[in-house]
Amino acid sequence: MSGKVKTIGVLTSGGDAPGMNAAIRAVVRVGAYHGIRVMGIRKGYNGLITGDMVEMNARSVSETLQRGGTILQTARCLEFKEPEGVKKGVEIARVFGLDGLIVIGGDGSFRGAKDLCAMGLPTIAMPGTIDNDIDCSEYTVGFDTALNTVKDAIDKIRDTATSHERCSLIEVMGRNAGHIAIHAGIACGAEVILVPEHEFDFDEDVLRPILESKSRGKKHSIIIVAEGVGGVVEMAKQIEKITGIESRATILGHVQRGGSPTVRDRVIASQMGAMAVELLLEGKSNRIVCMQNSRIVDVDIEEGLAMKKELPQELVDLAKKLSV
Repeated sequence: MSGKVKTIGVLTSGGDAPGMNAAIRAVVRVGAYHGIRVMGIRKGYNGLITGDMVEMNARSVSETLQRGGTILQTARCLEFKEPEGVKKGVEIARVFGLDGLIVIGGDGSFRGAKDLCAMGLPTIAMPGTIDNDIDCSEYTVGFDTALNTVKDAIDKIRDTATSHERCSLIEVMGRNAGHIAIHAGIACGAEVILVPEHEFDFDEDVLRPILESKSRGKKHSIIIVAEGVGGVVEMAKQIEKITGIESRATILGHVQRGGSPTVRDRVIASQMGAMAVELLLEGKSNRIVCMQNSRIVDVDIEEGLAMKKELPQELVDLAKKLSV
């Protein structure tokens, strides 16, 4: 099949994530290994529609493995949500002679990939998002790096919280998913972890653990709040008003998206990027490269988007046991 594929494109779409550059590098170098021309598409689907592309080679991706963000840049494209936008993208792809496309991003990006396939452009998607919220994949590129950034920040906040005997509320990213919150909460010894997947009672699930912790002689409390729950500033005010414990809120924000990717993110991104190229060479399309049972596999895009990813119950249970 490799004789039929001469030129492929690669783009990053949606939110940036550490490890995206490792994935781009793998696409370009595995493509070069097979004698395939690779076009880098700038600014996601916007670049596909406008023809903002540049040919990439092994040299152009040197010294990118350790860099955060994405060298191809990324953007959200409202025009691409409409059939006419997708049609224009396919037409521009033909102008540049693209025989296939690799999309690195989240579930919104995957829907764009599915639409491209439906209009005749062979496309493979792979998950790049710090939120770890892709239903068909147990891991997404960027998640580990974001967790380590969160861990470092919470460890520093804990130092000052202990010095002042404060309660610290830290909001972490994740959109409507609590994966960053639950992992960071366990890793950093949080007394309370609030995630959008589970309802909570403020008195029972927030105030009581803080007061019980204080009665045991602990000089500080850490509360991790997922972005989908929100309200950390108001929550801190309520805690201080009711308990008399000085409370501070910190919203970590976009610092979680930056930084040099960890070894885990570099390796998994490289594996996924390489498989994406191989799938196109095998004549496959409409697939998501993902991780299942700790193995890199591929699934149908529609099947993958239809799956439902739950927050691991064993981690939720563990967090409760460890907070005693």
